[in-house]
Amino acid sequence: MRIGLNMGFLKKFGVAPVELVNQAEALGYDSVWVGEAYGSDAVSIAAWLLSRSKRIRVGTAIMQMSARTPATTAMTAMTLAELSGNRFIVGLGASGPQVVEGWHGVPYGKPVTRLREYVQIMRMIMAREGPVSFDGEVYQLPCRGEGTTGLGKPLKSTLKPAPAIPIYSASFTPGGIAASAEIADGVCPIWLNPDRYDLIGQHLDRGFSRRTDGKTAADFDVMPSVPVAIGEDLEACRQPIKAYLALYIGGMGARDKNFYNRYARESGYEEAAIRIQDLYLAGDKAAAAAAVPDELVDEISLVGPLGRIAERAEAWKALGRDGRIGTLQLNLQQPEYLSALADILCD
Repeated sequence: MRIGLNMGFLKKFGVAPVELVNQAEALGYDSVWVGEAYGSDAVSIAAWLLSRSKRIRVGTAIMQMSARTPATTAMTAMTLAELSGNRFIVGLGASGPQVVEGWHGVPYGKPVTRLREYVQIMRMIMAREGPVSFDGEVYQLPCRGEGTTGLGKPLKSTLKPAPAIPIYSASFTPGGIAASAEIADGVCPIWLNPDRYDLIGQHLDRGFSRRTDGKTAADFDVMPSVPVAIGEDLEACRQPIKAYLALYIGGMGARDKNFYNRYARESGYEEAAIRIQDLYLAGDKAAAAAAVPDELVDEISLVGPLGRIAERAEAWKALGRDGRIGTLQLNLQQPEYLSALADILCD
């Protein structure tokens, strides 16, 4: 099982932590991942980190599909792969209606259909087998319809073929997970209980059964994001993760369109998910965080003293040995523990 490090977003007035990436690289971490929401973009930071590292891979967790055309993302991926010695990983995500429509000003539409078409177009561009034409529900190449000139023509990338660039999808809905297994190289569930792998396994199996390129589950990377908080005071370690879960379960989306809330309910926390959302949307974020069950935090995170974390890590390592997950993406705010976690998680 490989380990990756989630760097998150570039904080306000912050600086990209090149030193941290270099440390992770020296310790044998496989990858680092950078994100975007409605502030810093993921591509700029990824390029910066690739230029200041030598071995470690850098991925986007995630690039918002609605912010870029499939061709733009393919161009970006091929450029960064060429400049970095093939160390760039494409991580795609649908984001949510509030950001897509409120920030990017485009319709949210059908995210699974968008993902499927997006990856198909990217694969065609990166394979460079000929000029690209595509007639989909979301995308058409050349573009047609109202406002077009009719002068568009199929084009072929001027860069050399790069069909091996890995494409991951940040999916956690049943349809999204299945589509990822069908068309992508990996999936990034935002959180996962290692003892309830069945919650995603059934959907992965459905997607693998529809795969047409000969790849199987053995060629696919399941990369859950795992929050980590280390310290002797277990309750204190849980607090930042409760705040993080409250934000997503309670406030990341409208009341009837919050995918994280639905995921929490499907994970067995229906009553808690409803209460967290009610409190968060009422403006009481502290109470919403307090309503996050300890059990949920413990299931999806590595929290507490290092000894306790080592015990809980065995469940993740067992999934790695079974080939059910390929990478553990650590969401860690305590860089002083990078080495200790590498010792614990690497067999």
